[in-house]
Amino acid sequence: MKISINRLKKYIPHTESAEEIGALLTQSGLEVEGIEEFVSVKGGLEGIVIGEVLTCEKHPNADKLSITTVDIGTGVSPIVCGAPNVAKGQKVLVATVGATLYPSEGDSFQIKKAKIRGEVSEGMICAEDELGLGSSHAGIMVLDTDLPNGTPASEFIEIGQDEVLEIGLTPNRADAASHLGVARDLKALLGKDIEIETAPELKVEAAGPAIQVEVENSADCPRYAGVVITDLKIAPSPAWLQNFLKALDLEPINNVVDITNFILHDLGQPLHAFDADKISEGKIIVGKLPKDSKFTTLDEKERKLSGEELMIKDPKGGLCIAGVFGGEGSGVTDSTTSIFLESAYFSPDIVRKGSQFHGLKTDASFRFERGTDPNMPVYALKMAVKLLQEIAGGKVSSELIDIYPEPVQDFVIDVKYGHVNRLIGKKIEPSQVKLILESLDIKVENETEEGFTAIAKPYRVDVIREADIIEEILRIYGFHNVELAENLQTSYLAEHPVKDLNKLQYKLTELLTGQGYYEMITNSLTKSTYAEKSGFLDPKDSVVIYNKLSEDLDVMRQTLLYTGLEVLARNINRRQTDLKYFEFGTVYQKTEEGYAEGKRLALFLTGNRSAESWLEPSKSFAFADIYATVEGILEKLNVQAGDISVVEHAPFAYGLKIMLGQKELGTIGLVDEKALKQAEVRQEVFYAELNWDLLCKKASGLKKYEEISKFPEVRRDLSLVIDKKIAYDQVKTVANKAGGKLLKRVGVFDVYQGDKIEAGKKAYALSFHLQDQEKTLTDKVIDKTMSKLIQAFEKEVGALIRT
Repeated sequence: MKISINRLKKYIPHTESAEEIGALLTQSGLEVEGIEEFVSVKGGLEGIVIGEVLTCEKHPNADKLSITTVDIGTGVSPIVCGAPNVAKGQKVLVATVGATLYPSEGDSFQIKKAKIRGEVSEGMICAEDELGLGSSHAGIMVLDTDLPNGTPASEFIEIGQDEVLEIGLTPNRADAASHLGVARDLKALLGKDIEIETAPELKVEAAGPAIQVEVENSADCPRYAGVVITDLKIAPSPAWLQNFLKALDLEPINNVVDITNFILHDLGQPLHAFDADKISEGKIIVGKLPKDSKFTTLDEKERKLSGEELMIKDPKGGLCIAGVFGGEGSGVTDSTTSIFLESAYFSPDIVRKGSQFHGLKTDASFRFERGTDPNMPVYALKMAVKLLQEIAGGKVSSELIDIYPEPVQDFVIDVKYGHVNRLIGKKIEPSQVKLILESLDIKVENETEEGFTAIAKPYRVDVIREADIIEEILRIYGFHNVELAENLQTSYLAEHPVKDLNKLQYKLTELLTGQGYYEMITNSLTKSTYAEKSGFLDPKDSVVIYNKLSEDLDVMRQTLLYTGLEVLARNINRRQTDLKYFEFGTVYQKTEEGYAEGKRLALFLTGNRSAESWLEPSKSFAFADIYATVEGILEKLNVQAGDISVVEHAPFAYGLKIMLGQKELGTIGLVDEKALKQAEVRQEVFYAELNWDLLCKKASGLKKYEEISKFPEVRRDLSLVIDKKIAYDQVKTVANKAGGKLLKRVGVFDVYQGDKIEAGKKAYALSFHLQDQEKTLTDKVIDKTMSKLIQAFEKEVGALIRT
């Protein structure tokens, strides 16, 4: 958002530099990201002077050129000129040698002493477009002035100069989306009064078309104001208005449209001008149109309506998507002489729906979506009418319409001084608290020794709780004015666990990045449709955002799966198909007791494990790859997994569930087609989501070490035929239990499924590594151990031992 320093000075006269103002605003929460200098004419016409043509003769070697001598104040310069209208006695604008010109089109260039067709030329007599003053190239500019020769052109042509602040406006500060809003903060920061012009009373000056207004639902449009203006003369705006808009990177259009844009950026109140002669039956209706109705917007695109967006319409159809974009058939044109000027307060939710559905983001929707001031429409309307009278010759031709059945109430907030001092970390005197709040137009009432009641105006949509009031106090008092104590202390007793959770997370981050994973951070807000269509999440458990900024970000996520898949889809669509990602993130759920949140660790694998090369072909990721990563995580944290069972439900095509005691640690598997389709991912994805809170709780920094055995290790192999549904981890658990201390590790070196064994079965070829720490194993002990393993496999998993 761009803010003009010149305009700020109209509200708060000050001598501070733009850099000082920027620093003050930044410390108060309105981060100034940059400061730009604006000049209405690029280069400021430096090196351009007023000159007088003393002589003008035809060029001897070119029919279309003239040789002139021009008095430029410091002497007489010969100049070759190609303009057909150059003549003796004219006052002209001359670019002297060394001046740089910035034409309306094309690159800049510097004036140099030259010879043109054999004749010396020391300067250039300029046309309008050559100076960047317009588009005309019909001839040189001939001046009507008594200013002496050599006078800088900037003294004849008014040049607008300004400094512009670029503010990175956060979503909560909708109140500051205007010059008036920024000036309110500056008032508190500088301790100066704000000068707000009194709005004139409107008097009907002429007869005009009668316009009636009907609001179908006051919840969608709590306030609607308007007035008819006639006898308008559509023309370019005056220089001051054009310069204001250009400084904000806006293109001036005509005086009526420019005035509405000025009010929007100055006061934060969007206005819309309808051609009054194009309003059918003289009736404005604020309401909705049926689903699939067709409506052509100002950009000449025909759109199908959703039936949920708020429309400004007449008896024949739509005129405007309320708060978003105007219609092609009702806008102001060069032939417009009468307008109906609208100024309204629309519900943020209804504007957001229309903006999101049609993919339209405008300056008006930006403000309406976040919440405008319900007390501003009439004031803004009157100020706009005043400008229309001054600039466009307009006349008020109707009484001011103001439909406001249920005025929006102020926010009433109880505040305790004890809470103010505790949260800020410093005692602030009640008198200073009151001074700060009142400088922000927040009234302080019902004061006692313990606290007070704060009354915030409805334009402060972000000040509705005690914590918000305390934030207002702190940002004006200054974070830098809260000193750090010599000793850290707290007002409550807290546990100080031995485990450092940040170190645990860093340890795993090192592990995963060392294996080629990349860390990602995704938004905690997501689409409600994911839960509704997931097949494994309950939409009723979603934490719904009431002041949502987007229909695509309307709930808190219950899983890291979908936000991660969105990242994969974005990369895959850009031909980055071999991906290894992990994320530490929080998930949220609504419960019977209120709300619950927990931290999770998510892993994603998709594409190829290694790039194709001449040594070997590329290989796709497999389930074993992500399972190996999970095993490495558990080993790193010294956590022993419990029961492992097969998962065959959404969001997995197949997978495993890992338990830690009676609690679920997480799931691993191949993401099913339904979930991939929801996120528009078109290749296989292996996914694991682990309960990070539980992992941290069970993690142990102590690891047991033992001396390397001096006695040899023995390997024995077995081939088992088991049911397809039995996971390898179940087999491994049985083996570890039956093998006792002698069994050091189990490995699988072959898996077979085919016509040589019974249908629904699979064969595992397993290796068993046996070792005794104190003596060499004998055949008798080895055979006894293997016998125990065989019996356990037959009993626990129904295995058939192949011989």
